[in-house]
Amino acid sequence: MESITLSKKLSIKKSYDVIVCGGGVAGVAAAVTAAKNGSSVLIIEKSNILGGLATLGLVNLFVPMCNGNGKQIIFGLCEKWARLSAKYGYDTIPEEWKDGEPKKPTSVRYIQRYSPYIFALQLTEEITSSGADILFDCIACDPVMEGNVCKGVITESKSGTEFYACKMLIDVTGDCDVLRRGKVPTVAGENFYSYFGKMITLASCKTALEKEDIKFAFTTVSGGSINLYGDDQPANIPKWSGLTVEEVSDYLVRNQHEMLEKIKKTDRKSREIAMLPLMPNFRTTCRIAGDYSLSVNDAYRHFDDSICAINDFDHRNHLFEVPLRTLCRHDYPNMITAGRSASGVGYGWDLLRVIPPAILTGQAAAHAACQAIREQVGVSDVNIKTLQKHLENDDVMIHFPDEYVPEDKSVIIHGKNAVEIDGGHN
Repeated sequence: MESITLSKKLSIKKSYDVIVCGGGVAGVAAAVTAAKNGSSVLIIEKSNILGGLATLGLVNLFVPMCNGNGKQIIFGLCEKWARLSAKYGYDTIPEEWKDGEPKKPTSVRYIQRYSPYIFALQLTEEITSSGADILFDCIACDPVMEGNVCKGVITESKSGTEFYACKMLIDVTGDCDVLRRGKVPTVAGENFYSYFGKMITLASCKTALEKEDIKFAFTTVSGGSINLYGDDQPANIPKWSGLTVEEVSDYLVRNQHEMLEKIKKTDRKSREIAMLPLMPNFRTTCRIAGDYSLSVNDAYRHFDDSICAINDFDHRNHLFEVPLRTLCRHDYPNMITAGRSASGVGYGWDLLRVIPPAILTGQAAAHAACQAIREQVGVSDVNIKTLQKHLENDDVMIHFPDEYVPEDKSVIIHGKNAVEIDGGHN
């Protein structure tokens, strides 16, 4: 095959302490946190709104942020934004949680489904209020590496090909795009046949009018509808890594065809598609091969380098701590990730990829990056006690209380390929 050689000399457009690649919730959390730490920050987002899967992908749900028995586990920016999303958009926070943690034990879980587009506007306000710079409609293409050190990132936008320099780079593209291109070791995942949009119908509009609440106007419309465990994935449909343009296109074509076929069978005067996902509904595409990978075996385990405690969003009582080592590698000193590209194995990856842990790990990645600059060390070598103190000051729970650990510490993960682990860790 004939090849061509492209060469272009780029000068530094601007230098920053921290560059955040990706404007999902993890990226916004990282950018806001780094800016409030006094660092100069640039966040780069390839689309035209912030939020990633939480807005563009229509996965507009703060999944349970409690242990299932009335004890809140997730705080920090996630708590702030869950409440913020209910201020101007629709509010689905259960009555038991309206005023914070219930005074009595309850099986009702703390969740919040919100307006994705209003929340996206609020995230833009969060960024501009923090003082971070933002580039919309801009792709972070390739890192410029000097050995294993990132010197900055090349971008493509309406302005053409440009180079922005940085001291620390946070890859929260969700797919480890920048880390992979910088030769950081990564692990590819697989994704099931799932594609969801929002629809309004005459019936749903009637319900919204009766209840005087606009949230009831929206229903779900799907292409593929396989659950997060991959139950009943069709044998004739591939599982996608989502790491090539061909795979992304195949996923979208198949799902959009299926959605249209479902729509064709309904009365055209009775419904309308209100929103389609503006990015693939992939859950796990690529993650860093971190210095540690979280797994279900880590239930109830305390880590010395924990940067947040999290709960299992789909099962009660399961508690985990996330080590700093899941976000970075010691041999790449100024590159770190967060959110759905943090290092997890099996269902451990699922635990990390949802909105609340993504926000918390985004906060942690930013604090670690800023601290590494101050201490003149790699992100994996920062003083962990100092980092944990900064996070605690941001209202992040570092270690879950031992009194929250149930007497029966077995871990059962649902789904057709269920996982059961006896015991746990002290």
